[in-house]
Amino acid sequence: MGQCFSDAVEQALRYIYYDLRAGKGAEGFALLEKASAAGDGDASCVLARCYCGNQYVWSGHDFPEDDDRATMLIHKAVEQGSGIGVLVALRCGELTPSLEKKMPFANLEEAFDSVLAKAETGDAFCQYTVANSYFWWDFLRIQNKGRESFSNEREYKEYLRENISKCEDWFWKAFRGGMYFAANNLNRYYTDGDEDIIAPRPEMAKNLFRTGAEMGYPIHQWIYADELKEQKRYEEAFQWYKQAAEGGQLECWFCVGLAYEEGEGTQQDVAYAAQCYERGLTQKKDSGKRIGCANRLGAMYYEGKGVEKDYAKAVQLLTYGYEHNTKYGVCYLGKCYFRGLGTQQDYVKAREFLEQVDWTNKEAFYMLGAIYGQGLGVPVDIKRGVEYLKKAGDNQEAKAELLKYKKTLFGKWVRR
Repeated sequence: MGQCFSDAVEQALRYIYYDLRAGKGAEGFALLEKASAAGDGDASCVLARCYCGNQYVWSGHDFPEDDDRATMLIHKAVEQGSGIGVLVALRCGELTPSLEKKMPFANLEEAFDSVLAKAETGDAFCQYTVANSYFWWDFLRIQNKGRESFSNEREYKEYLRENISKCEDWFWKAFRGGMYFAANNLNRYYTDGDEDIIAPRPEMAKNLFRTGAEMGYPIHQWIYADELKEQKRYEEAFQWYKQAAEGGQLECWFCVGLAYEEGEGTQQDVAYAAQCYERGLTQKKDSGKRIGCANRLGAMYYEGKGVEKDYAKAVQLLTYGYEHNTKYGVCYLGKCYFRGLGTQQDYVKAREFLEQVDWTNKEAFYMLGAIYGQGLGVPVDIKRGVEYLKKAGDNQEAKAELLKYKKTLFGKWVRR
């Protein structure tokens, strides 16, 4: 039996929270599923967090999200007698009076004390749970107190200050023990304070994410790298992005790939940039960085930059990016559909994409000129076609296309 929980739960906590870089989140998840089914309330509680998405568990695990299952599990945890289950249910608004009656604790304070005892032995998950009870004012309900419990406002605020401030030490203990999430609330605690009870101390938040990065938390390495990049400290930023990516923060493969592609913070290597984008595409969720990988790699396949030209792959990747609300690839897609590169020629689709090009691209202007001038998939509109062809400037195809038209004495453009 583990020190604070069952062996299964303690091993799962290590895999899921305390040792992210081990890459064993799936094993931890499986341990929790089995232990929960066997009646382990603590396993049910932690498993519920796993189903709640990135707000409660690291994105690198790629766990399935299921709010209904999470709710069912947190209720189950309470009924199975889990102290952390009770506090987590309270925190997320699930501890209804009817559910509270089903818990095998005499009251909420007894449940809290059971978690506090484990926090005091050094369990980081319990330390984080205790800290949240103070940070979010859950202690009011736990201790069954309110404004009416005090003779005046000053005494009430002093009581609040005394309890809220306890979160700081517990968050730090949890943070150092493996709960990177603790830094998020510490940052808020220091930056915003708490109403007129806790004064802000933004200077205390300054190096939080650097500390997390140095402790090996991949997501903090990403955040800290972003901070460094904003300061134009590109070489340092690149190193942290790479550590984060190699540690399982798959979104950062986009940042690493971009650095190699543009030679920012490291030596330019477009072939390796393409490999980084490929690795970034292994994310299961449609994150912005995954979409970025698809767009940049799609452009590389179109241009034959760092990879052999492959228009079919370019169309596939850039279409994925476009379907996720980015216009990055519209020019490439328009050209592919216009010329039938990697896909069936389709002037209607070509125009759909090319008309979204809101920057200067002479080849795109030529194609739109040809589409309207020749009536390719649209009614003939020579005037509009010529306008596009003129915008194409010295593009050779556009110059040749313009020779097919002339202006009449009355100023109307017609085909020669």
